[in-house]
Formats: sequence, structure tokens, C-alpha cells
Amino acid sequence: MAAIAIIGGTGVYDPELLEQPTEETVRTAYGDVKITRGFYRDREVIFLPRHGAAHTVPPHLVNYRANIMALKQAGARSILATAAVGSLNPEMRPGQFVFVDQFLDFTKGRKQTFFEGGPEGVVHIDVTEPYCPRLRKILVQAARGLGLPAHDGGIYVCTEGPRFETPAEIKMFRELGGDLVGMTGVPEVVLAREAEICYAAVAMVTNFAAGIAAYRLSHQEVVEMMKVQGENIRRLLLEAVTLLDPEADCACRHAVSGPVEAK
Repeated sequence: MAAIAIIGGTGVYDPELLEQPTEETVRTAYGDVKITRGFYRDREVIFLPRHGAAHTVPPHLVNYRANIMALKQAGARSILATAAVGSLNPEMRPGQFVFVDQFLDFTKGRKQTFFEGGPEGVVHIDVTEPYCPRLRKILVQAARGLGLPAHDGGIYVCTEGPRFETPAEIKMFRELGGDLVGMTGVPEVVLAREAEICYAAVAMVTNFAAGIAAYRLSHQEVVEMMKVQGENIRRLLLEAVTLLDPEADCACRHAVSGPVEAK
């Protein structure tokens, strides 16, 4: 059975939403990764906390390649990745979900690919649709069914971190068309595509970005908002797991091996 993976970002650490949870360590060529495997309504689900169980790994030091490869080796064929984000768009307000459809990459020193020449060869992955439209449609359906405020689509700006952005940077990102800003979405989404895993980003707006908000930003503010919205995040993820067909084929599953018509 193909598994559904949940990557928990800031504030989403609790694998107790799963039935019969068991912890295991997956050994990959990029490092070892601890995951929790369990079930929800007979669907196999894998939970992976992006920053570690106690949020000890900052965004620029996350081993993204090990995480995505571990999920692939563990049998995941779909990923629902949560992320706390700041908003650049006045219509995307704190407390609302955004299901991202495009990104702008402003990271600097991260390993971006599994293919670095040698025996693996060179691969130039297509990212016309970096986020799986099939998963995004399911998330929209789940949010509407639960009555949760959500936006279908948004441009995610990924910065290196761990510092917050300056007001000048935020102004530039807005002029480039960005809607949201975060520190973890890239290269995670690109690596998932290289691994031929369907990937969707569940962005929770925690605050307006620097220069838009009328106060100084703090990490504690982000954590507190995620705590407040924790139950809604769990409800959304579990409803999406229920609606998702983990065996369904789509173009994401053939991003490297060859294009097929999406179903």
C-alpha cells in the first residue's frame, strides 16, 4: 500500500493523530531520519517533524535530502507538508490557510538536488507545476467541507533564514508577486518532485511580514498562532487523508522517468 506522508513544520510536532503509531529510523545515503508510522481510517500515514521532535533544527540546517529520501524509501507516494508563513498579501490573513501553487527561491546554500552528476547523471527537473494540483484540489475540498478559511493558490517566497526578513526585502518580494514568505519550502518541494512524490504545501498564515505588521516579529508569535490553530490543522490534514487516494497516478509520479497525462 502506498503511504501518505505528513511533514510537520513549526508547531506541528504531534504524531498522536495516528492510530497504532510506531517509531522507526530510516537509513538513507544522506543521513538517518526518524519517522512515525501509523494509520488513520485504514490509510497508512507517515509523520516526519521537519525540525526534529523538539524543534531543534533551524530551517537552513534541515537535511531536506535525507527527509525526502527517507519518505520515499518508507513508501510515501504523497506528501502533505505544513508550514508557518508570514503574509505579504492583505487578502491572506493570519489564521487562514493557503495551498501554495508557485514559489520564488531566495535560499543560498542548500543542496537542491539528488542528481549531482556521476552515476546518477544530470537531471533538469520541470517545475512548471511544482506543487501537485491533484493534492491541492483535495485540500481545497477538505477545507471547504470543514468550513476553514483557505486560499487555492499563492506564491511562496523561500528565504534562507533563520532571521526574519527586512522590510526592504519584503517590499521587493511583494513587487515580484510574492504572497507568502517562509524558510523551509525550498528545496523540499523540488526534491519531492525529483523523488516522484506528489507534494502539497499547507501554509498557515501566522502574521503579516516585516514592514506590513505594525510591530516587531518574534518566533514566539508564530508558535502561539500555530498552537491556536493546531486543532484546525489536524482536522484539515486528517480530512485530506480521508479524501486522498494514495494509489492514484498523476504526472508527479513520472517527473523524472517520463511524462504521462495527469489523471
